[in-house]
Amino acid sequence: MEHVDHILIVDDDREIRELVGNYLKKNGLRTTVVADGRQMRSFLESTPVDLIVLDIMMPGDDGLTLCRELRAGKHKATPVLMLTARNDETDRIIGLEMGADDYLVKPFAARELLARISAVLRRTRMLPPNLVVTESGRLLAFGRWRLDTSARHLLDEDGTMVALSGAEYRLLRVFLDHPQRVLNRDQLLNLTQGRDADLFDRSIDLLVSRLRQRLLDDAREPAYIKTVRSEGYVFSLPVEIIGAPA
Repeated sequence: MEHVDHILIVDDDREIRELVGNYLKKNGLRTTVVADGRQMRSFLESTPVDLIVLDIMMPGDDGLTLCRELRAGKHKATPVLMLTARNDETDRIIGLEMGADDYLVKPFAARELLARISAVLRRTRMLPPNLVVTESGRLLAFGRWRLDTSARHLLDEDGTMVALSGAEYRLLRVFLDHPQRVLNRDQLLNLTQGRDADLFDRSIDLLVSRLRQRLLDDAREPAYIKTVRSEGYVFSLPVEIIGAPA
């Protein structure tokens, strides 16, 4: 039986959630709509979903709080697309820092939302297009770290696991498959998120910052991900394939 992607829409605006839900249904997706974080938690307790469309501005727990909660819990791997009611870069930056996979500014065209959902789902199920990848199910070793490409998490030298969000994993995978090569922001954004950068898009810079924190990499004197002025970023260490995970 063919899998039908299940989208959970969390928005306190009844008109928006019903319009979005109906549009996505007409385009072949399964949808569930809820009005707030309490309903979201209750639904996720019993039903897994493929992606969550999460509004930022809601009464009670807002979307940023809920996104942070999702990323810290058992649903950390579920993609999140955040909606913001205003074209506010601060909201977008914080949303990405909380672990959102993408964002869309209201008002938006339903067709654009569908395209963004499709792109996020595609990215979470495969490595980025045009990316030369190493064999799946391997441990990639670099510095004091190993990346388990099956479980999609980091292991330090003591074997302690460090969980990664989907966006963090994709960015690290790009770097590990292109070590010691300068990649500019446009290339990184296209490889990790499947879209071109715009003039004010800081999502890659934020992702790099988050990934450096995961790697305990000092941003002032980074050992892993170095900034190349006016060019982009480079993963400065060699990468070794050391075998399949235990």
